[in-house]
Amino acid sequence: MNDRRQAVLLLGPTGSGKTPLGTHLEQTGLWGRRCLHLDFGAELRAAGGREGDDALETWEREVVRDSLRTGALLEDDHFPIALRILSRFLEQRRALSDDLVVLNGLPRHAGQASALAGPLEVRGVISLRCSPETVRERIRRDPAGDRQGRVDDDLEAIAGKLLIFEKRTIPLLDWYRDRGVPVVELQVGPDTLPADLLRNLADLPPPQPACPSSP
Repeated sequence: MNDRRQAVLLLGPTGSGKTPLGTHLEQTGLWGRRCLHLDFGAELRAAGGREGDDALETWEREVVRDSLRTGALLEDDHFPIALRILSRFLEQRRALSDDLVVLNGLPRHAGQASALAGPLEVRGVISLRCSPETVRERIRRDPAGDRQGRVDDDLEAIAGKLLIFEKRTIPLLDWYRDRGVPVVELQVGPDTLPADLLRNLADLPPPQPACPSSP
């Protein structure tokens, strides 16, 4: 992964609609550019379940499984695992220099954001604002139909994820603002759908196209 690519980060608590929005952006594009939706949670679940896959070492797969089992974030010393998953995703999707990578679930804290700044340039942050009560109601209603088959949606797991989000991920908003990255905050209700959110993205200025790679 030699080329630095541009990205948009979806930030929000569990159940706020990041995955449906990312999927919708991949279908419609954004600012006239093709979008590639990296659902990092889904990629982690797939990587943790694959045996005999040369993308990860055996010990790395165990780290991923432990993270999925406990809800713990990948810390700085294990972040090369995330970079390997990202590299594999871009290769499999045949990412082009002008594509926008829609990040969902990565980065989740400042250490990850700093490490990710090498291969990716985050040009905008879309923050989905959602109260804990609304999160629980959205997961119960599943308005976009993306929670089916999830085994980590019990009340205890939700509470743990919300606590981690509040302590570790919310500070990313100021981390990016301090670096001049535009942030748009969108309020999410119990039945908000991706199309409802897209209508409010005019507040996020489009990034300039990436420069062509040197031969």
